Amino acid sequence: MQLSPDSLSKTYSSELENAEQRPVAEFVGVSKQFGDVLAAQDLNLRIAPGEFLSFLGPSGCGKTTALRMLAGFERPTSGDVLIDGQQTNRLEPFQRPVNMVFQSYALFPHLNVADNIAYGLRQQRPRMDKRIIDSKVAQALETVQLSGFERRQIWEMSGGQQQRVALARAIINGPKLLLLDEPLAALDRKLRKEMQIELQNLQRQLGIAFVLVTHDQEEALSLSDRVCVMRAGRIVQIGAPQKLYDDPVSRYVADFVGTSNFIPGRVEGVRDGRATLLHATGLRFEARVAPGVANGAEGCLSIRPEQIRMSRQATADGHDVVVKNRIFLGEQTEYVVRHPALGELIILAARQFEGEAQQFGSGDRAFIGWNRDAGLILLNE
Repeated sequence: MQLSPDSLSKTYSSELENAEQRPVAEFVGVSKQFGDVLAAQDLNLRIAPGEFLSFLGPSGCGKTTALRMLAGFERPTSGDVLIDGQQTNRLEPFQRPVNMVFQSYALFPHLNVADNIAYGLRQQRPRMDKRIIDSKVAQALETVQLSGFERRQIWEMSGGQQQRVALARAIINGPKLLLLDEPLAALDRKLRKEMQIELQNLQRQLGIAFVLVTHDQEEALSLSDRVCVMRAGRIVQIGAPQKLYDDPVSRYVADFVGTSNFIPGRVEGVRDGRATLLHATGLRFEARVAPGVANGAEGCLSIRPEQIRMSRQATADGHDVVVKNRIFLGEQTEYVVRHPALGELIILAARQFEGEAQQFGSGDRAFIGWNRDAGLILLNE
């Protein structure tokens, strides 16, 4: 029986709430060292059944190492990797209830679509009946919307179709955990967006926990239930995409998850979740304050571009700026403006709110401002 979207959502929410009691996979104090390089440091993480989790970070941050330790391609130097409650440090990849989709898809060019998908089933011992294999292949093809492509050669398939074949091959064994190593990186922008939606729908249909590695912040935010932001082998923040975007714990996270403007200064008057940032020019900005920010600390005010208002009319709390660039992006317009003391700032104006009277050109004078709750004072980390 196929669950309705509402039922899937409720079931999934319940599973997330129970993640502390029964994670499908877990890192317990896991570190991984390659010679003198510490690629992963003291990772502690629980992955809930049916969860879509993304590891996000720049190259060399440790996200791929974490994925490979789940897959069994790397063994931790210290700590434990648990899958379905079982310690798996010494289990080979084929002994784990895990499958992986690689960035290059790793399909066999000499096998057709059906044979690629069936490959894993045919390696099982004792041998599986051919009729059962054919039935499972047909079901997997239907799941990824490729029914009728059984006899097609891999080199005859488009990039998006090849990705679906790789997904079908990965899910046919019914893994507890599906690992995705930047599987959309080779696709063009439009196809990548289409596949993001299909990937999310597939994950909810199957109810399998998906773990994605990506350096693409938009991909992580749009696909994931939780995002794990990594830096220098450590997890620096983990949470729901909107939580990470609205409440980053440091400048690093705010800068990596989305786009932000940063105004440097010294923190003053921390009290009840709010503080004042004193800029070197004497300008003061009151805003929310992130946990761990103390009086006297060197920090910054983070303002998201869409939170800044532009106007031709001066206001009591507005700042006088000059427009440097206007970049039309279709659904929104990006402005780069220069403030005499704060330097360059980026502003995003949604098209439906930007009438002709509010359009600005290079060299125009404008006044900008934002609500006090729009900004967040962070540490410079």
